[in-house]
Amino acid sequence: MSDRSIKPYDKPAGGWDSLKRSWQALRDEGIVTRGAKALLRTNQNDGFDCPGCAWPDRNPNSTFEFCENGVKAVAAEATAKRIGAEFFAAHTVAELAARDDLWLEAQGRLTEPLRYDAASDRYRPIAWDEAFAAIGARLRGLAHPDEALFYTSGRTSNEAAFLYQLFVREFGTNNLPDCSNLCHEASGVAMGEQIGSGKGAVLLEDFEQAEAIFIFGQNPGTNHPRMLGELRAAAKRGCRIVVFNPLRERGLERFAYPQSPADMLTGSSTPIASHYYQLRIGGDLAALTGLCKHLLAAGSLDREFIAAHTQDFESFAAAVEAEPWERIVEQSGLTRTQIEQAAQIYDASRATIFCWGMGITQHRRSVATIQMLMNTLLLKGNIGKPGAGPCPVRGHSNVQGDRTMGIYEKPSDEFLDRLGAEFGFEPPRKHGHDVVAAIQAMRDGQAKVLFAMGGNFAAATPDSERTAEALRRCDLTVHVSTKLNRSHLVHGREAFILPCLGRSEIDQQAEGRQAVTVEDSMSMVHLSSGLKPPASEQLLSEPAIVARLARATLPDTTTPWRELVAHYDRIRERIARVIPGFEDFNARVRVPGGFHLHHPGRERVFPTCSGKAVFFAHALADEVLFAEPGVYELMTVRSHDQYNTTIYGLDDRYRGVHGFRRVCFIHPEDLRERGWQAGMLVDITSIWRDGIERIVRGFMLVEYDIPKGCLASYFPETNALVPLDNVAERAGTPASKSIPVRLSPSAAGTEAS
Repeated sequence: MSDRSIKPYDKPAGGWDSLKRSWQALRDEGIVTRGAKALLRTNQNDGFDCPGCAWPDRNPNSTFEFCENGVKAVAAEATAKRIGAEFFAAHTVAELAARDDLWLEAQGRLTEPLRYDAASDRYRPIAWDEAFAAIGARLRGLAHPDEALFYTSGRTSNEAAFLYQLFVREFGTNNLPDCSNLCHEASGVAMGEQIGSGKGAVLLEDFEQAEAIFIFGQNPGTNHPRMLGELRAAAKRGCRIVVFNPLRERGLERFAYPQSPADMLTGSSTPIASHYYQLRIGGDLAALTGLCKHLLAAGSLDREFIAAHTQDFESFAAAVEAEPWERIVEQSGLTRTQIEQAAQIYDASRATIFCWGMGITQHRRSVATIQMLMNTLLLKGNIGKPGAGPCPVRGHSNVQGDRTMGIYEKPSDEFLDRLGAEFGFEPPRKHGHDVVAAIQAMRDGQAKVLFAMGGNFAAATPDSERTAEALRRCDLTVHVSTKLNRSHLVHGREAFILPCLGRSEIDQQAEGRQAVTVEDSMSMVHLSSGLKPPASEQLLSEPAIVARLARATLPDTTTPWRELVAHYDRIRERIARVIPGFEDFNARVRVPGGFHLHHPGRERVFPTCSGKAVFFAHALADEVLFAEPGVYELMTVRSHDQYNTTIYGLDDRYRGVHGFRRVCFIHPEDLRERGWQAGMLVDITSIWRDGIERIVRGFMLVEYDIPKGCLASYFPETNALVPLDNVAERAGTPASKSIPVRLSPSAAGTEAS
């Protein structure tokens, strides 16, 4: 294509280009005027929560509480485009499957429930009652409830998630895999063991008081753009911002704030990172070990905090002191001088925040790495004081809230006891499947039904070919969706698409207009109320879909599903009685800005078995898997024109890629050593111990500032390279950020066309 190009970007993140791309998103969806009005009510007290990221709102009374990628998310949902019976009559599923994800997304909003017709290979309209009856009959006909899987996307509201897990447990299973299994599961496992809570312990005001902010494996310029406003303010007041990331990311280098008249009119920008350390992919555990080793040698510890609030310090310290600097340097990809410089910055700070994203969580040793992050914080008492603490930056809006509501395959007995007592039934106690185990169960014929509440399961999951095979083995797949996506085309023998309301749309139920609630990445819970007319009169809300499915599936249920959905206050009353922290839910959530779910760590209370925070020792590996000549380490990343699996466009502005997505970022020296040139097309083959060939073809090599021996490429295109059993130890998260691969010249040619 003639518009494909690589043009290095020399401007700061944000700025006029951000505003231009925001306007283009509204224009492309045909909603320039209507979309602009909707954006003014995004993340407002009387508006709706952005369907994009989970970064908290600074001021829900301001006019502008959105970013460029938030505009794209709202525009995609509020689009003027529609697809209904005529569209599906004109396209077979085979024809649609040949289209790319950008084209599928661009067709517009789904307008009516659909059922797959195998004879014509088309989706055809179906009445809601008929759809629920058919799905309910299929569920009732299973040999055991554990033959069904119930997936949840992070965009699902608290009310829908609570009803959904209630229905699934009344049905008789804990098979509730969710998108947390794919992203921050390792954070929950690591922190739950260590401080008794899997959630972050900081609030936005802590960013105003921190003397240092360390950022590990996160690209806020693309994934959480509103975070850049906090980092800009911190940098301007002299806070040290220290970045550990393999790629040079523009949003962590310079930022021009689109809401600052001075930045926009003068062309000025703010440097973000005071120090930027490009460690090798997966080198964070070694780098953190080095930080701790330096602090221990210098004696720079908060011994009063350690003595009063922690346990197992001595065994941890001994393990760190035993690690040789040579191994730390080799595995981190940093010099000892760099690591000690970062340690000195941390040591000098009286209040430090550690932030991290999926660049940390999607590795085999992600739990160990996060516990080493926490160890480093504990050494200096950086939890439970202003300006300090752990900040796992979760992605999708309300992914954290869904887990709070009980969307979890391993529920505690205490939660199940409260749920059963409230609704008068005995919940199942056997733990269910996470995402990877769910795929394996479908593949092996143990699971026969997948019901997905939102998301794009086929595109979000690892080992794409084996996942597709597993989905096609199902007797039934059902997807609750707003727009067409890949998962609708990789389906079971029977398949349904159930279209639902979006966040921005009015939710009218039997007793009036309703609002839902969401929980952001810092545990603030607030209302979200749509303001646009629905894209179709046939759309149902997610709570209504769950309630009607429950009534069609559970003939003996005593739960008052109709009454709960008639007014969502009734759902919140039940939540308040089942889930700690939600007492007086309806009153508290109506306070402007909502309320904060208490985090005990903020008071240095740690609900672990011992009542103390725990130091965990994690030795570095003696050797790296597949450390052979010609083997690279590949990490999957998002482009700037995508959110999760949703593709908004073919540009990655900050990395200088325009018009295409099949690219592979590589160090210039790696190119020269192979005698290759930038622009050459390669096939990428992953290496794993099962001997299965996993290969993607025709990726353009792009020179980039990335450590030697490391590669980066976009997902979901490279999800096919992630082996199903290459997962985080004890967390099960796919290791999508550390894939050993080989490159070979592509049969597609030597240069991109």
